[in-house]
Amino acid sequence: MDTIKIGWIGLGNMGFPMAAQLIKAGYLVTVYNRSKGKEAPLKELGASTAETPKALIAATDVVIIMVADDAAVDQVFNNNDGLFDANISNKLIINMSTVSPAISKEMASICKEKGGQYLDAPVSGSVKQAETGQLVIMAGGDETAFEQIKPLLEKMGKLAKLVGGSGAGNSAKLAINSLLALYAQGLAETVLFANEQGIGTADLLELINNAAIGNVFTKIKGDAIIADNYKAAFALKHIVKDLNLAKAEDISSPLAKTTRNTFENAAAKYGEEDIIAVIKQVRE
Repeated sequence: MDTIKIGWIGLGNMGFPMAAQLIKAGYLVTVYNRSKGKEAPLKELGASTAETPKALIAATDVVIIMVADDAAVDQVFNNNDGLFDANISNKLIINMSTVSPAISKEMASICKEKGGQYLDAPVSGSVKQAETGQLVIMAGGDETAFEQIKPLLEKMGKLAKLVGGSGAGNSAKLAINSLLALYAQGLAETVLFANEQGIGTADLLELINNAAIGNVFTKIKGDAIIADNYKAAFALKHIVKDLNLAKAEDISSPLAKTTRNTFENAAAKYGEEDIIAVIKQVRE
């Protein structure tokens, strides 16, 4: 069992299974979540709980954050009893949320001033990959800090890679999610075009998934289209958030603009459904 003490903030669809992976790997984990009911199953696995982020970081060596957006990150750090209300000297904070490079650069700078360290380390993958420790983790920040914590990250992912300084992990994630949106809209348009020509969805997807253009995404989301099942593994509203973050970083390609427009229109009706529910918007 590793004796490093881990604090975990954020027990949503991704945060919960990721924290569970660390508990199962033998780490001492303390969790904090605004909705306390989500903490109970992890307590049964052996986790401790903290009443505030301030109390959490005081009791741990490394704090990992997995929350929804920039605003939530700001609250974790700056609210009353937030992380910055505590002494963070010699503490390492790893933000695995998908947020803007700008907020990571800001928090990294403040952490350094206060004697702590900050890594941005967002993930590529969905709930299934989180549950099986098969995420891809892209990090930005200090190389020495990354190498020290890499064995922990590898308990949650099949690949953990440092890609640059503070904010670089976030930039890499926005690039990947921009491609994800292109995949989703492209698959939707392809299915609907084939249907218009009298080709069944299942037949088309069998062809795609046995061709060079097939991949894990086309298989999983193709199965969802066939089953007419749009329960969110990755909610459509979240890809809109990521596309707008990419826009703020000056992604301005023609495909990016078109895809962002499609998903923004879809979000009003299908935002709580899975990303591949974009097919409904394209159909309309």
